[in-house]
Amino acid sequence: MKQVLVFIFLVCFASAEGQTIFGTWKTIDPDTGKDESIIEVFKKNDKAYAKVIEIFKEEDRDKTCIYCKGPNKDKPILGLVILKGLKQDGDEWSGGKILDPKNGKYYKCYITLTTKDKLKLRGYIGISLLGRTEYWYRVER
Repeated sequence: MKQVLVFIFLVCFASAEGQTIFGTWKTIDPDTGKDESIIEVFKKNDKAYAKVIEIFKEEDRDKTCIYCKGPNKDKPILGLVILKGLKQDGDEWSGGKILDPKNGKYYKCYITLTTKDKLKLRGYIGISLLGRTEYWYRVER
C-alpha cells in the first residue's frame, strides 16, 4: 500500500512540475517552419513579460525594430521585450500585448499551456477571431 501511495505522489508531483508559462521557449517562423528564436518568459509584479534572448539566423542577430514607434524605434530585436503585462486568469494569461518586431505593431494576446512543453500564443486585433496562433516549445537552458 505504501508503494502505491508513493507512486501516486510521484505521478502528481511530476505532472505539476514544469506546469508554468515561465522559462525559455523556442519560436518557429510561421512562413518557413524553421527555428527562429529563443524567448524568455518572466514574471514581474505578478504579470508575464517576454524578451528575445537568442536569434538563430546569424544575419538577423543585428537587426533592429525599424518599424517600431516610440521607445522601441530602432532598438535591437535581440533583448527586446515583446510581450508585456499579461495577467493570469485561471490557466490563461491575457490582458497584455505582444509586439511583432517584423512590422512594429502591438497586438492583444493571450497565452496558455497546451502541454508542459508547448505554449499556445494567440495575437489578435479587436477580437480573438481576427488573429494568428503560434506555438512555442520549451527549451532547457
